[in-house]
Amino acid sequence: MSEIYNERAYREFAENLKPLLSGPNIKSYSLRKLRSLAVTTGIRTKFGSWGWRSAVSSRIGPKTVYLGSPEVRLPKLSEPQKGIIENAPDELHKVLQMMKTLPFVHVRRQMGDNPDFNPICNLYMSVADPKNYRTAYMWANTLGKLSNRPGPEFTMIHIPEEHPIRQQVLSIPEHNINIALGTDYMGEDKKGFLRQAMWAADGKGMLGLHAGTKVVYVRDSFSGKLQTFGVLLFGLSATGKSTWSCHQLGLNHKDRERTEVSQDDIVFLRPDGSAYGSENGFFVKTDVDVKLQEAMYYALIDKTAMYENVMIDSDGNPDFLDERLNANGRSVIRKDKLRIKLGRKMVGIQAPSINLPPLERLDGLVFAFITRRNTILPFSQKLTLKQAALAYLWGESSHSFASEPVKAGESVRTVGTDPFIIGSRAFKVNRFYEIMQGLESRFPGKLHFYQYNTGGMGEILETTEEGGVKRKKMIRKVERVPIELMADIQRGDLRGTNKYRQGIFGTEEIVECRGGDLSRYDINKYYTREQIDFYLKDLVEGRRKFTAEVAAEGLNKDIIKAAEESFGISPDAGRKYIPATAPSKPVEEKMKIDTSPPRSIFSDMPAINRPSRSFRGR
Repeated sequence: MSEIYNERAYREFAENLKPLLSGPNIKSYSLRKLRSLAVTTGIRTKFGSWGWRSAVSSRIGPKTVYLGSPEVRLPKLSEPQKGIIENAPDELHKVLQMMKTLPFVHVRRQMGDNPDFNPICNLYMSVADPKNYRTAYMWANTLGKLSNRPGPEFTMIHIPEEHPIRQQVLSIPEHNINIALGTDYMGEDKKGFLRQAMWAADGKGMLGLHAGTKVVYVRDSFSGKLQTFGVLLFGLSATGKSTWSCHQLGLNHKDRERTEVSQDDIVFLRPDGSAYGSENGFFVKTDVDVKLQEAMYYALIDKTAMYENVMIDSDGNPDFLDERLNANGRSVIRKDKLRIKLGRKMVGIQAPSINLPPLERLDGLVFAFITRRNTILPFSQKLTLKQAALAYLWGESSHSFASEPVKAGESVRTVGTDPFIIGSRAFKVNRFYEIMQGLESRFPGKLHFYQYNTGGMGEILETTEEGGVKRKKMIRKVERVPIELMADIQRGDLRGTNKYRQGIFGTEEIVECRGGDLSRYDINKYYTREQIDFYLKDLVEGRRKFTAEVAAEGLNKDIIKAAEESFGISPDAGRKYIPATAPSKPVEEKMKIDTSPPRSIFSDMPAINRPSRSFRGR
């Protein structure tokens, strides 16, 4: 498969691009000017905010590829991805031509607010179609102004006008370049820079995480002392990561209990337990009910909100729950506009910093893995350190009956719930485990791990096959876990009032929480013993297969052993898992990279090679 990559072409593209970035066809504007250009194609709402529609309404992950050395390549490629990679040199040549001729706007912003790592992000947005000013403007409002803080330079080229038949995202991590073609979805710019930042952070001894962060102040139920917890929430899209990053959990504000929001998407975890934040503005899904997601709702109806694909009627009224035209309504909201009502006052819930403090300044650090499953998974599980490493490894959720009927109910697994990992997934799991081990040894008793199921219980799907095509029929719908009950559970975990006992998954499962009734969610009321065994076996088989896949990339042998032991929950537990291709430790040989000078009419300076991950952060 390596023959379809052309590392020399990628290096030559990077060198030839440099002088074009200051061409006369590229303009730079202030945010005020950019806003005036953007709103000419927007719809103004009754709140004074603005909304737009994009032709492409979600990321094009299946058409995203990573170009470079073996260190950065995707572990598996689909046929369309193979075609994109094979044709990449020609596409890159065409991009250089377009950079000389098309009108572009250059927006320069900075990510983060810390002493060490603050990537400078350069977006070059083609505005051959003037509607694209709004994409640049929305993205600019997720990051901050330039400062003198240190940070690597990233470049993103976005040409929405490319023909849809050549729609693709080309990431060239070793040259800090990302290119989006044939899509006008703002999420490609946001994730392009954040994906690059996570990879760069990994190379500096940190760990880029697809997770939200918050600081929670709660009264300990035994001592009565007000305690401070840092919380990291992992979750795939649509599992509730943003919701629970902002939720107040029914805390007693009169008793100084509260939640303060730091981040909702991407952070960079450090060995001391702190987490550097990335963004000032959040890009959230807008399917928000004021009764259930109060803080997000008030940010959405502020005049500073910027909507993408939200239903707005002819009188300028946005309807966040109307998804008839689009099921992925989004908005950029400001963190300082997240507010709740306390009596007659509106009170902001943003944390003073986008960074999470180090563990030595906290009473505890909570890692919450959010999944969304609809059968037998309990709403909360308390995990050990090794079980948490497995939760990070598996990154489990399930396909939705509404969005993908053919795959409904099937497990989907993504390491770290992070679909933006560049290179070895095992590297990420090993780094997470190493950081957790270090924190546990330095701060015993301060780490807490939970897995929350924000789906529900009781779903039954019937699979049939007709003419070789599998179809699924809903026999019984899931009984969703109420948001109020999930808030009760999370509040109880922080206060220390919940009760757990050993369960069928080999973890401690919740059996009691104050304020919430769990008795109705006994799996034996929904399923027979045979059905429960079927779901257990199916879960373990999926985990077994996925673990072997990641193990082949160099997974830590202690994590492999923990996975093997966990498979004992299956009714056919006699079978052993032995990954035949998994090395016992990460490969230590440095990747060989073509170091010959590029064939460039502008420069013959060789590109700087990035050290192999095997030698970083050890």
